[in-house]
Amino acid sequence: MARIFAVANQKGGVGKTTTSVNLAASFAATRRRVLLVDMDPQGNATMGSGADKGHLRYSTFDVLMNDVLVAEARLTLEKAGYDLLPANGDLTGAEVGLLDELGRELRLRTALTPIAPDYDYILIDCPPSLNMLTVNALVAADSVIIPTQCEYYALEGLSALVGTIEKIRKILNPNLQIEGLLRTMYDPRNNLATQVSAQLLKHFNDKVYNTVIPRNIRLAEAPSHGLPGLLYDKTSSGAVAYLALAGEMLRRYEPA
Repeated sequence: MARIFAVANQKGGVGKTTTSVNLAASFAATRRRVLLVDMDPQGNATMGSGADKGHLRYSTFDVLMNDVLVAEARLTLEKAGYDLLPANGDLTGAEVGLLDELGRELRLRTALTPIAPDYDYILIDCPPSLNMLTVNALVAADSVIIPTQCEYYALEGLSALVGTIEKIRKILNPNLQIEGLLRTMYDPRNNLATQVSAQLLKHFNDKVYNTVIPRNIRLAEAPSHGLPGLLYDKTSSGAVAYLALAGEMLRRYEPA
């Protein structure tokens, strides 16, 4: 049965999609069966994986509205090595479409249940807001990966997200945990970055991953080519860091 991670942070520009795409590619490179679920109407994870969000037969929206099954909507990306449940602007309609629906918070979890045995890991790329799409992801997930840029405002946003996770745990998903905090776009030459990193370690202790994702131009260029960083330039510091993160997580869940 797959372990399901939501990659979430309501603050934009912290590396959620970059983490989702590159962690999916890194797991796939270790021969794990992976599904990446794009829950962001911007469809950046879809484009960054090499799929054309403008020409989708089905998307996450159709799955959430119970029009199709995940098995019908998912794409097999041979080059990337993982499967993708794609998204585009249609997903903005899910907020309105689910407004009066019973069990609207459970739609994604219900949809993923039949296909969970097909995978080792499922990653859900969340939108940069705490809306119904993010709630669906948190209800479906076993745990939450929180990409965090080491800057002042990032710490402020964390408290709101942690509060939301607590509410979801109490009401809808009692097993939900914080999987870990991932320091992204890290520049050790920046004094503020090192200070914020120290504060994260102080407050969250072992919940902070040992792996740190550096600020890396090759990683930033990869989405424009429709490729994860690992396929665009496997020797780049960014690609190597995400492989290290996958290894750190695999040692946690597959110690043998």
